[in-house]
Amino acid sequence: MSSIIDLLNSDIGRELVNGTSAQMGLDKKSTSGALGAAIPLILGAMKNNAGTSEGAANLLGALKDPRHSNGSVMDNLSNILGGGSIDQDVLNDGGSILGHIFGGQENNAANALSKSSGIDMNSAMELLKIAAPVIMSYLGSNVAKNNVSGQGGLGDLLGGILGGQGMDMQSMASLIQGFDTNDKSVDDIANMLGGNSTSSGGLGGLLGNLLK
Repeated sequence: MSSIIDLLNSDIGRELVNGTSAQMGLDKKSTSGALGAAIPLILGAMKNNAGTSEGAANLLGALKDPRHSNGSVMDNLSNILGGGSIDQDVLNDGGSILGHIFGGQENNAANALSKSSGIDMNSAMELLKIAAPVIMSYLGSNVAKNNVSGQGGLGDLLGGILGGQGMDMQSMASLIQGFDTNDKSVDDIANMLGGNSTSSGGLGGLLGNLLK
């Protein structure tokens, strides 16, 4: 089973960090830390949604959409992130993805990411909009490659990609998805998210290592 570690520990991972950093005017350390929190958070939200038959069916349908099923976003990162501005179609797709997976709470997700990583709110939202289509492209190519179908297969795929961070990221994503019905503040979630992404075994650490 391919994991998100495989993706990030590759030329694509380096291109994602470097391209996002250059396009957004952020230093690479801030970008890698923010992506190290954003990517597993998005995956955790997807895993939560795939816990119901309806949610799994909706996600599988989106992953089989031609925009996501052939890995084209990953293959075209140099064009998406290498021009004068980020491809607007990609950002629009990212905004739609975030709205679906976070149930309309994507502003709280961006706020928590901003507070945990030290980047401003607008940058956090834009970074999430970049990360979401990349993740969908990665998942879509894995769904096609491994003939994934049904709720169980999708759950296994997402669990394998998340690895050891799975339960923590699902819990944090759940707090954002149900933000209006829990007693955690954005600051509480940001503190949890920051601790996860900067741990020695976290994705933030891996992304940082890619730039050395």
